[in-house]
Amino acid sequence: MSSSDLALQLGLFVVSLLANLLSALAGGGAGLVQLPALILLGLPFPLALATHKLASVALGVGATVRHLSEDSLQPRLVAVILLSGLPGVWLGARWVLLLPQRLAVLLLGLLTIGLGVYSLARPQLGATARPRVLDGPAQLVGALGLFAIGVLNGSLTSGTGLFVTLWLVRWFGLDYGRAVAYTLILVGLFWNGTGALTLGWSGQIAWRWLPMLLLGSSVGGYLGAHLALAKGSAVVKRCFEILCLLMGASLLFKSL
Repeated sequence: MSSSDLALQLGLFVVSLLANLLSALAGGGAGLVQLPALILLGLPFPLALATHKLASVALGVGATVRHLSEDSLQPRLVAVILLSGLPGVWLGARWVLLLPQRLAVLLLGLLTIGLGVYSLARPQLGATARPRVLDGPAQLVGALGLFAIGVLNGSLTSGTGLFVTLWLVRWFGLDYGRAVAYTLILVGLFWNGTGALTLGWSGQIAWRWLPMLLLGSSVGGYLGAHLALAKGSAVVKRCFEILCLLMGASLLFKSL
């Protein structure tokens, strides 16, 4: 292996580790760091997108190992998130190459900043769990919200885990720490896995880049999940808000 190849592989590991550690701590946002980095390193957008999606599955693996030991998930909500979101992810991944990318990135940046501002304006939001008993119409609204976020996840990829985290806090009454567990495991493993399979089926994967991305994603996911559990919902909420504002601003700059 040449020195340039070694430097590339090391760089891929560091980028993946940092992106996924932050994502596991804040409840999303790995794609806002990792996807642009892959493009800057020379991959065209469709190839970078499919490679990032597949690598992001390892974030779910690392986070799952840590969170499952805490008995973090309720089977009923797991079913709602998967059955509502996965069709949207598949649909979004089928549409991704048809979207005007600059407009999509601009809108996503504005939405992401809006999430951070909304959370900042409500200091008690997600500080403690306030589970809601949802009737039929309320369950349907919750499911439709997850479906819409799934479409965004499949098509825009960057930062949509943050949307899931806030939706679980706002609509389903979870605290930030528990919401992040659902996001990392279900979005990281199943939503991103579906998107990766859909994109990989119609495109290509940069297989030579994948091992270090997978390693960094797994280690970062585990460490971020550990920090989230150790520090509690207040710290996770603040990390969520900071990452929303920073990544939203980054997306706006990228769209110009």
